[in-house]
Amino acid sequence: MKNTINETQAQTLTRLLAAADRQHPVTVTYLKEEKDENGCKTGHLVETIRTIEVHDVRTTKAGNVTFRAMNRETGESRIFRLDRIQAYTVHRTAYTVARPSTEPAPVAPVPSCPATVIGRLARDDAAYHADRYVLLAA
Repeated sequence: MKNTINETQAQTLTRLLAAADRQHPVTVTYLKEEKDENGCKTGHLVETIRTIEVHDVRTTKAGNVTFRAMNRETGESRIFRLDRIQAYTVHRTAYTVARPSTEPAPVAPVPSCPATVIGRLARDDAAYHADRYVLLAA
């Protein structure tokens, strides 16, 4: 077991990416945010141990490195933040949980009613409408 307190985040990231590349599962000791009975986050962190199979790595807008991984116990896809991993163990076995297919490209929202279209056209943002005014004047 490797404690992340004894290594840099770059070293942890490198080892977890190598495990994902070799398709080796990883058992992590992770701090997850607790939720109340309504499903709202409480702000308290609770330690949990999970065996995961990493299939994607991303960086959030806030700059946090996240792993998308399949939870071996539940078979569900979960997101784990690198800075909340306390310790980890890389196994030498192979992946067993089927990973989700590639995510479809995001689709632009389609107006559901005339009020939505009017709301979009009634924006007060002059820069948004500047090129449209030029086209209308020509």
